[in-house]
Amino acid sequence: MPVSPFVSRSLGVIVLAVLLLPSLVEAQDRPTPHPITPPPRFQAAIEQGTRTAEGRPGPDYWTNRARYDIEATLSPSTNTVMGQETITYHNRSPDTLETLVVHLRQNINAKGSERRQALQVTGGMNLGDVSVQGQDLIERPNRSSVGYTIENTVMRIHPPDVVPPGTSVKLSFAWRYTLRSEGPTPRQGTNGTVYYMGYWYPQMAVYDDVQGWDTDPFLQFAEFYMDYADYDLELTVPEGWLVGSTGTLQNPEAVLTLQTRSRLKEARTADEPVSVVSAEERGPGSATQSDPDGMLTWHFRAENVRDVAWGASDQYVWDAAQADAGNGQTTMVHSLYRPSKESWRRAAEFGKFSVEFLTERLTAYPYPHMTVVEGLVGGGMEYPMITIIASDRSEEALFGTTLHEIAHMWYPMLVGSEETDHIWMDEGLVTYLTRQGRLAFWNDVDPWAPTSGYFRRAGTARETEPMRHGDLFPDVGSLVSASYDKTSRMLYVLHGLYGPDALHEALRTYVDRWTYKHPYPYDFFHTMESVLGDDLDWLWRSMLYETWVLDQSVAGIEESSDGVTIRIRDEGHSMMPTPVTVTYADGSTHTERVPVATWLEGHRTATVTAPAGTVERVEIDPDGFLPDVNRADNTWTANKSDRADE
Repeated sequence: MPVSPFVSRSLGVIVLAVLLLPSLVEAQDRPTPHPITPPPRFQAAIEQGTRTAEGRPGPDYWTNRARYDIEATLSPSTNTVMGQETITYHNRSPDTLETLVVHLRQNINAKGSERRQALQVTGGMNLGDVSVQGQDLIERPNRSSVGYTIENTVMRIHPPDVVPPGTSVKLSFAWRYTLRSEGPTPRQGTNGTVYYMGYWYPQMAVYDDVQGWDTDPFLQFAEFYMDYADYDLELTVPEGWLVGSTGTLQNPEAVLTLQTRSRLKEARTADEPVSVVSAEERGPGSATQSDPDGMLTWHFRAENVRDVAWGASDQYVWDAAQADAGNGQTTMVHSLYRPSKESWRRAAEFGKFSVEFLTERLTAYPYPHMTVVEGLVGGGMEYPMITIIASDRSEEALFGTTLHEIAHMWYPMLVGSEETDHIWMDEGLVTYLTRQGRLAFWNDVDPWAPTSGYFRRAGTARETEPMRHGDLFPDVGSLVSASYDKTSRMLYVLHGLYGPDALHEALRTYVDRWTYKHPYPYDFFHTMESVLGDDLDWLWRSMLYETWVLDQSVAGIEESSDGVTIRIRDEGHSMMPTPVTVTYADGSTHTERVPVATWLEGHRTATVTAPAGTVERVEIDPDGFLPDVNRADNTWTANKSDRADE
C-alpha cells in the first residue's frame, strides 16, 4: 500500500527528530543569543538620516556647539572659587528648543543632593546673576514659567524666547563655591595648597539626535556626556603658583619668568625630559612673574574640546618633553608634581611614551600638549589635554595610570560617547590599550593580570553586565569589573581571533568616523563588524548584555592512522569560537577551530580533526585570548591516565 505524501512527510519529520534528539536535549539548558536590536529611538535616527546601519554618521548628522568665556579666581585663604561665565550656545539641530539644560555638578556637595557616597557638604554651586540674552532670570518652582529650576545637579532654564534651528542663544552666570577639603575628593578638591579643579563651572548639557537633552544628574559613579566647544579661560591664582590646564597658554610672558620660558623652549626640541622648574626654583620671581597685588592671571584657549579642567599649586615642580604626535607633528608633554613624590620624576617620560604608543596604534594625537598633574584622586581622571593622578604610586602603577588616562584623549575626548549610560564604551577600550602598552614598555609584565577582577566575579551573584547605567552598579567593584575588565577582555577576544593589526584598524576607523561626534553602542558594533567583516552579535550579547561565562574543555582524544579526533565540551552559556592547538612529539603543531556557529546551534560538544601523529599535548586557546573561567581543563597531555577513551 503506498504511503500518502502527508504520512511520508510526517515520518520524515519523526526520523529527523530522532536523529537530532541528542542535540535538542543538550541544547535545552543553553540560552541562544538573540540578535542585538537597537531601540526605537536609535532606529528613528537611522530613518531620519543622522545615523546609519553601517556604523557611520548619516548624511544629516549634527551636533550642537558652544563657546565658553570664563573668568575665575582661586582664593586659597577662603578655599573658594569665584567665576563669571558667558556661554554662546548654537542650536544646529532641526528642533526648536523651548528649554535649555545646564549641569551644575558642584551641587553634589550641596545639602540634600543625591549622591552615591558620603561627601563633605560645602554648599554646592552658589549662583549670583543668571541671564539669557541679557534678560535676568530668577529661580521658579514652576517649570512652565520664564526662569529656571534646579534639581540636584541639573538646571533647566525656560528662556524668554525659544531657540529655533540655526540660531544661537547667550547665557551668563556669576557663581562661587567652596572646595572640598575633607574626605573623598572625586574629581575636585584641595589638600593644603594643592588644588584639583574638575567639573567646576556651569556647563551646557548635550542635546543629541537620539535622546534629546541629557538630564542625568551627577551622582559620582557614572561619568559624563559632553558636547564640543571652544573655551577662553582667564584663571587668577596667587603669584608663584604653577597652573596646568586644558588649552594653550596665551600670555606666557605675563605669568612665567624668562628662565622658565627658556627652559620650555629647550624642552620643545629635547630628546629627554627637561626640568623646567626645580624645587629650588619655585615661587614668584623665579618660576613665575611677581605682581603687586600678589595674583597672576593665566589665560588659556582651547578649541573643539568637550571640557576644561586645571590643577594649581605653589608646591609643584615642572618637567617637560616633546613627543611625536603623528603626521609629522610634535606635541609637548608636561608633568607637575610635588618633589617628595619620587615616582613622579618619571611622569614626563611615561607621558611621552604614552602619546607616541597610542598615536602609532590609533590616530595622530590631536592636542597641543598633554599635561600630567599630581593631585587628589583615588586613581586618575581624564580631561582634554590634562589628567589628574593620585600622588602615592609606584613607578609601574604611575605608568599604567598615565597611559590609561592619556588613552582617554581618544576615547572619549575625541570620540564623544555617552559615558553616563555606557561606561564601557571608553573604559573598556582604554583598558585594552593600557594593557598592550604595559607589555610594550615593561616587557616582563603580564598585561592581563588585572583582569582577575572580572574572573573573581564571573559566574557569581556579584557579577553585573556592562550594559547598564553607571549609577545602577551596586558598587565600584562591580562597575570596574564589568566596564573595565570584562570589556577589555572582549576586545582581547577580537585581538586573538583577528589579530592585533585588524583590531587596531577597526579602532582607528571608529575614531575616524566619530571624532567630535557622539556614537552610541550600535555605532561601535556596526563599525567593528564592517571592518572585521563578521556579524559579532554573539560576542556583544555574551560580554556586554549578559553575565554568561565561558567554560570550554578538552573532553578527550582518539588517535588512529587516519588522524587525531579531539572532543571539545562547552559547559558555559557564553558562546565563542574554540581554537584548538595540537602539539606533536616532534615539536610541530597544528591548530583547528570550532566555529562559533556550532555553539550557536545549541550544541554542547563538538569534534575537530588533526593530522595523524604522536600527540603530546592538546590545548584550547593556548595564547589565553578567551575569557575561560576554568582553564584547568583546557589542556590534555599524553601522560594523563585518561589519555582517551580508547
